[in-house]
Amino acid sequence: MESSPEIPISGEVKGEGAGEAAAARGVVERLRAAEDAAERVAAAAEIRRLTRTSARHRRRLSGAIEALVEMLRSGVVGSGEAAILALLNLAVRDERNKIKIVKAGALDPLISFLRSTNLTLQEYATAALLTLSASSVNKPTLSASGAIHLLIKILRDGNSQAKTDALMTLYNLSTITGNLHTILSLQPLSPLIDILKGCKKSSKTAEKCCALLECLLDFHEGRVALISEEGGVLAIVEVLEEGSQQGREHALGALLTMCESDRNKYREIILKEGVIPGLLELTIQGTPRSQSKARVLLELLRNTTYSRSQFRAEKVDKVVSDIVSQMVGEDQSAKAKKMLAEMVQVSMEQSLRHLQERALCVRTPANETPVG
Repeated sequence: MESSPEIPISGEVKGEGAGEAAAARGVVERLRAAEDAAERVAAAAEIRRLTRTSARHRRRLSGAIEALVEMLRSGVVGSGEAAILALLNLAVRDERNKIKIVKAGALDPLISFLRSTNLTLQEYATAALLTLSASSVNKPTLSASGAIHLLIKILRDGNSQAKTDALMTLYNLSTITGNLHTILSLQPLSPLIDILKGCKKSSKTAEKCCALLECLLDFHEGRVALISEEGGVLAIVEVLEEGSQQGREHALGALLTMCESDRNKYREIILKEGVIPGLLELTIQGTPRSQSKARVLLELLRNTTYSRSQFRAEKVDKVVSDIVSQMVGEDQSAKAKKMLAEMVQVSMEQSLRHLQERALCVRTPANETPVG
């Protein structure tokens, strides 16, 4: 039976890359025909090399996926690692390959590697699950595989990279209905807070950690678990102050979720961690969404009855003044007062610019453009 002709990738000139295509088919055939583990490992290493930076090679070498999955199942020392690394590169930024790898049966051996005492193999398997979980098609299969329990265990006991990849995989899977209950039942708050305390607050790790915490704090059990962790709320406040734009939004969302669920219970807990300066900064410099949420949280932190309609009519500086007047601790109060003064100054400057823009619009005919 003749093999089907190579299908050119979009934008490829006829004849261009014919040698590459033939070489890719040759690597796949070598892998399939290999008679010993050493030959298979060498072929897998070549696939890993070719697919490291080339989307074209990822597509052309997708025919190796079934043979690589067989290597995962072989149990031969060294074969598992070589196969995982090749599959990882095949899956990166290639949705079809991600789906094909799962359909080929890769999950069972990958999950068995999560239980391995070989920390390197465990790390590679966790990285592979992270990549595969980025596909919405794969998420239900991954969720039903029993991986969540083992990922939580890696959050506690894995090496640093495996913990980070387990965290991000859990975040990917948290979008599937029911998975948050499963994750929460496995008591993940303590390892999550440990990771958050130990990472750089502006990092992607902190961002995803706060994103997952924001989801888990929708549940009473999550909120109770958080406040039972020493420094847990403080770690979230630090991300609100120092994090990336997305990280700060998630940290703000987590604190707002707590306060909206039971203002009387969580108001003082949040205030004592020095949240006001970070909130003030977000009301000025945050995204429109962050500014809105920060104002709502500031109102919830006041020692008065909360009313959204009342808050809309009040100035942020009045709200903050009320909070500052109730704060204990000279350092917190002084810092908040300084931030408040800066906020008022920025607000005045913004108002002046707005008036100047309005005046310019009045003077300029609608069908003309001002000369710069």
